[in-house]
Parts: sequence; C-alpha cells; structure tokens
Amino acid sequence: MKFARTIRFDKSDLNIFPLAAEEGELALVGTFSFNEFEFQDLKGKIKQAFSNGFIGLPSFGYSTLVNIVNVKEEDLSYLRESLGKHFVINCGAPSKDIAEKAADDEINFMIDLCKSHELGSLLSVSREWSDEGIKEKFRNLPKADSCAEQKIWTFVEDD
Repeated sequence: MKFARTIRFDKSDLNIFPLAAEEGELALVGTFSFNEFEFQDLKGKIKQAFSNGFIGLPSFGYSTLVNIVNVKEEDLSYLRESLGKHFVINCGAPSKDIAEKAADDEINFMIDLCKSHELGSLLSVSREWSDEGIKEKFRNLPKADSCAEQKIWTFVEDD
C-alpha cells in the first residue's frame, strides 16, 4: 500500500521547524497538530511548520518533503496505535476507541493522498489560514524529477 515517509535532502528542516522529523518516519499531513493554535499564535518556527510541514511519527517532528513508498499493514497498525495514544494523552481524546477512529481518519487521508502518485515521487504541502478555516494544497514532484531513483548520493556538509 502506498504511504508517505519523511525524507531530508539537507539540514534545513533542522533549522526551520520547532522539531524536525527523523528521516524515514511514517508521515501524516498533520494538520491536527495545530488544533490548539489561533492565527495570531503562528509565529517563527511553528508558523513554518504550519505553512509547510508534514508530521512524522514517532517523533511528532516536521518534514518539508515526504516520499511515496510502499508500507505494510503492520506499519499502519503501529501508526494507528501510536497516534491513538497521542490523541488520548496529549489531545484529550475521551477514549481509546475514539482516538483510534481519529487516527484511522488521518491515516486514510494520507493513503488517499498517496494512491494516485508514483512510488518514489515527493510531496510538499502548503497551508494557509482563511476565513473558512485551514486550506491545504499539495504539490507532487514526480519520480524522474525528484531524483528518488538515484543509487548514489553525494552528501556535502554545509555549516
């Protein structure tokens, strides 16, 4: 099944987000992580996370880009359980069942988002606050353009 994993091409996520996701984590769109914020609260690194970040689990850090990959049902079961616990402990979900239903909704949204894209392609998100609520746009960088098939990467340290 197609799903998203965080990917990092450089150190920018480490500098622009309050917490950067670890590379290779399962990723969700993560708009739920901004539930407690009002528009005027979105400043600095949290504004950057709101504007352009997917959320990775288990770190609950943010990633600018995600890679479309195949995942196993066990991966999604782990994600459902982990996110459900987070919703109960940190978001005040009234029960495990309700929390896991909300987690399923988040997971299914990402599955739907990924299913029409090629494996190896990249996705980015752009969010804005409007009078109607939060609006999201997703951009796909196809596999051939994303260099996701490269077998050899050259890493350059950049201070």
